[in-house]
Amino acid sequence: QAQLVESGGGLVQAGGSLRLSCAASGTTFSRYAMGWFRQVPGKEREFVAVIACCDGTTSVADSLKGRFTISRDNAKNTVYLQMNSMKPKDTAVYYCAAGYGTVQGLGYVDDYDYWGQGTQVTVSS
Repeated sequence: QAQLVESGGGLVQAGGSLRLSCAASGTTFSRYAMGWFRQVPGKEREFVAVIACCDGTTSVADSLKGRFTISRDNAKNTVYLQMNSMKPKDTAVYYCAAGYGTVQGLGYVDDYDYWGQGTQVTVSS
């Protein structure tokens, strides 16, 4: 049973940056593709980015390309989300998730097996 714990959320001004981390335990981290999603109250959880288990292939939501970057360190069992040029509309709870497969097939909530508890990100204008 994988356990995922996000950290790094908080309050940032518009135009600023944050880096989220997600530490995994209880499983072989390097076998899983890792994704980030976000959710605001009253809306569905939204895909942000995903990185493959093994070859570094990534996919980022079209609306976030150029500002958000996903990376991982398999030696540290950790996946990261670097968020730059942040906007108030980036305000959400951010979740990391683990799943099997290629990045092309991991764009939806149901594609993932394990989830973290989420970390709040608030961008002030």
